[in-house]
Amino acid sequence: MKQTVRDLAEKLGCHLVGDGSITVSNVSSLQSATSESLIFVEDSKHLEAALASSAAAVSAGQFASARDTRQKPILISTQPRLTFARAAKLLRDPDELRVIHPEAIVPASAALGKNISIGPRAILGEQVKIGDETTIGAGCVIGDNATVGTQCRIDANVTIYPGTTVGDRVVVQAGVVLGSEGFGYVRDSATGRYEQFPQIGRLVIEDDVEIGANSTIDRGALDETRVSRGTKIDNLVHIGHNVQIGEDVVIAAQTGLSGSAVIEDNVIIGGQVGIADHVRIEAGAILGAQSGIPTKKVIRGKGVVFWGTPARPIREYLKELAFLSRAAKKES
Repeated sequence: MKQTVRDLAEKLGCHLVGDGSITVSNVSSLQSATSESLIFVEDSKHLEAALASSAAAVSAGQFASARDTRQKPILISTQPRLTFARAAKLLRDPDELRVIHPEAIVPASAALGKNISIGPRAILGEQVKIGDETTIGAGCVIGDNATVGTQCRIDANVTIYPGTTVGDRVVVQAGVVLGSEGFGYVRDSATGRYEQFPQIGRLVIEDDVEIGANSTIDRGALDETRVSRGTKIDNLVHIGHNVQIGEDVVIAAQTGLSGSAVIEDNVIIGGQVGIADHVRIEAGAILGAQSGIPTKKVIRGKGVVFWGTPARPIREYLKELAFLSRAAKKES
């Protein structure tokens, strides 16, 4: 969707230098830029290449304020990468006419908002609520009494179990399962056999959460599992029953969180991290890739990187590795 650079600057709150009448219709990398592309640079060493590229305009930091703008217009921002990301949303083509596909199954009891889209072979249960401007992809199944908020994007083949609540502006990519039964069993000491502990709680996904493809989030056993506002979850992540995840948490691919773990606000979790049951990760901690956190462990330290199994501060971990390396050399 074409827009002038001047219009983008106003919408994005940027300072514009150069010709504001230039139009852009897409965002791209520097290498693949065309005469209608917006690109970005985060440091001065790449600015010359950006200005010499085929791009129509550049998003850059304060370091570009004094540049000769006859080459191309520049959107000056304190966070050029963020400005670029927001511009991408503004330049996105508008959705096609939204319709409920004739092959979708929608019961009369469902409460549907305005301007929604439901794809072919999607199935909605009884008393389901879908908010305004939401899209439900092909093959989705949404169970009885589930709620999906406004401006959500539910991609193809997503399963949302009965009673699950999904907030506003949530993105759920293909193959995700929300609200499935948790992995909780009680062992009969007399027979050695396992019987399932009740999994009758619910799952709540708050506003602005994004969930990557083929991830699964279990509902609570007796109470609830909750993913709080703004959290971003990568592909192939599993979140167990009763887990509580705070706001603006980032979880990378192939991570697993066991039941009743608590992840506080602004935690960053790398790929393939294993978190055992009843663990608490306090606000702002960073877990490096393939870290392991044992049962009931508390990790605390805002901005501190933890690594290894069991996870400990990275400086401590690297010292241990260095010591072991020296010891191995002495023995050899």
